[in-house]
Amino acid sequence: MGDAELATAVLDAELRSRLAEVAELGPDALHQTLESRPGRESALGPADLLITGWGCPALTKELLAAAPRLKAVVHAAGSVKSLVTEAVWERGLTVSSAADANAGPVADYTMAAIVLAGKKALSTAAAYGTGWPAFRDRQGLDGRRIGVVGASRIGRRVMARLNTFEAGCQILLYDPYVSATEAARLGVELVDLNTLCRASTIVTLHAPERPETRWLLDAERLALIPDGGTVINTARGSLIDTEALTRECASGRLDAILDVTDPEPLERGHPLTTLPNVLLTPHIAGAQGSEVRRLGAFAVEEVERWVRGMPLLGRVRRDDLERLA
Repeated sequence: MGDAELATAVLDAELRSRLAEVAELGPDALHQTLESRPGRESALGPADLLITGWGCPALTKELLAAAPRLKAVVHAAGSVKSLVTEAVWERGLTVSSAADANAGPVADYTMAAIVLAGKKALSTAAAYGTGWPAFRDRQGLDGRRIGVVGASRIGRRVMARLNTFEAGCQILLYDPYVSATEAARLGVELVDLNTLCRASTIVTLHAPERPETRWLLDAERLALIPDGGTVINTARGSLIDTEALTRECASGRLDAILDVTDPEPLERGHPLTTLPNVLLTPHIAGAQGSEVRRLGAFAVEEVERWVRGMPLLGRVRRDDLERLA
């Protein structure tokens, strides 16, 4: 793990005890920055499996050379894109991620954002001191069309939650990798992105960061979203043209709830940080505080499965990596 305090939160005493039942833990099993060569050699030399987390350096060819016995890497966090290099695949290492455990908190955050968006909570909160809104100005979620961009592990959780909502929302999905048959199974209507933007008063983003997904919501598509609509982004900041969104929010036409931005963080004094119809949070949708133990529990369960020769639930394969967050 990268940070000692975080490592202790992710892998508490109970989880470390479980690990010790199936594996021999090295002296630096809880915290090893792996920055110095002596540290790498002492920690990685005898290791068959490595548990990584936020703050760990990339698994480069040089670093892996210090781990001749290494066979598997279990990442007690979400994305492995900053961790896994080509050298990992060249070595034939097994890679697993706790991204599924991290997806639950993100989906919960997104659902909270959708509820706030449906009730226009940002604008009504900003106007609280000027009087209560008339009945005709009050809004809710019932019958709303909600556009979900990306049937990722988080996007699927959001759609599943929306399908159980008493509000009876209609869910539109844009994802070029999802078939009409699969969309029907998910209980959503598959549409192209422009149609989704035109028809949805709430648009929530759950796509990975790739060259083709940069500015998925550009100025033209943002302009398609109906007046009074809300954009929610808990995925990657680069999915939205920040300046185009700023113009739409500054005009009052759209609201935004953003847990990620491009750049991240925004520069001090950026208009999005002061607009009353924009809620900015500092990348907190994923596992935070006590929630991070979920990541450790998932990682320990993966180690137990690996030791017993069972399939890994969080297995990441080379061909899948570019489509993951």
